[in-house]
Amino acid sequence: MDMEKNVILVTGGSGLVGNGIQKVINGDQREDEEWIFLSSKDANLLSKEETFAVFEKYKPTHVIHLAALVGGLYAIMGKNCEFFRKNMKMNDNILEASHKTKVKKLVSCLSSSIFPHKTSYPIDETMVHDGPPHPSFFGYGYAKRMVDVLNKAYNEEYGCLFTSVLPCNIFGPHDNFNPLQSQVIPGLISKAYEAKKNGTAFEIWGTGAAQRQFIYSLDLAKLFIWAVREYQEIEPIIFAPDLEDEVSIKDVAMMILEAFEFKGEVKFLTDKGDGPLKKTASNAKLRTYLPQFQFTSTRQAIKETVQWYIDNYHTDHIRK
Repeated sequence: MDMEKNVILVTGGSGLVGNGIQKVINGDQREDEEWIFLSSKDANLLSKEETFAVFEKYKPTHVIHLAALVGGLYAIMGKNCEFFRKNMKMNDNILEASHKTKVKKLVSCLSSSIFPHKTSYPIDETMVHDGPPHPSFFGYGYAKRMVDVLNKAYNEEYGCLFTSVLPCNIFGPHDNFNPLQSQVIPGLISKAYEAKKNGTAFEIWGTGAAQRQFIYSLDLAKLFIWAVREYQEIEPIIFAPDLEDEVSIKDVAMMILEAFEFKGEVKFLTDKGDGPLKKTASNAKLRTYLPQFQFTSTRQAIKETVQWYIDNYHTDHIRK
């Protein structure tokens, strides 16, 4: 008798987290699972027709929704309308296709950008809608928040098991390393590589005082796999290291320079904004489920990511 397989469709499967999941699942493949990793070449998820067509083609039982229009602080600023409309359209297409094709579970990826700008810290899952997001990226923040709203609406009206996870700042191999589009760590890695190669100063935008929690993409991949297999709540869950692992942007920059063995000049461009000085998130809920989960230290994860970047600099694997 043939075993009924769970078909797990991963949108954004060629990106940072998608590649992480592929790597982890290669060592944790189950006989009753078939994993399908979509890229933008497979379907334009801004198109309802193409989204429904790809769902009909693969007939997933489970979906991990990673695809999004994303960018760092300076990529998003001034484009709040574009980031809101495109992410809303993509998310609506994925959730409606999941509903219409009777997907058993959908796990969407949110962002720390949804956190209220003015709040108390550490923030937890119950506080997500307690105020507007930071004005620099409110379009992206609100679009991501609406996934949580839709998850609850689909569950209330149709009984769908749609949920979401809320990771802190993600980095790792296969990230977007374009300094004008990237998040903070890949952007700094790219700058450090070029500064060392060209013998120029290493420039950090802002004062470096802002503090952040960072999660290695391979750690997040393990948690996503756990969520799609085990997590049964509609309410979101924060995926972040412990509070004592929060680090300043300055310290992160120094870890990157250490990994590159960079000995040149370092400049802080203090006329550039820092963004929110804190976005500390509590992982207390995660720890009730996975109290023994071991996060890779930021220093070790940066060292591994820098080495991957050096090894792949002249290949097509790097977006720069």
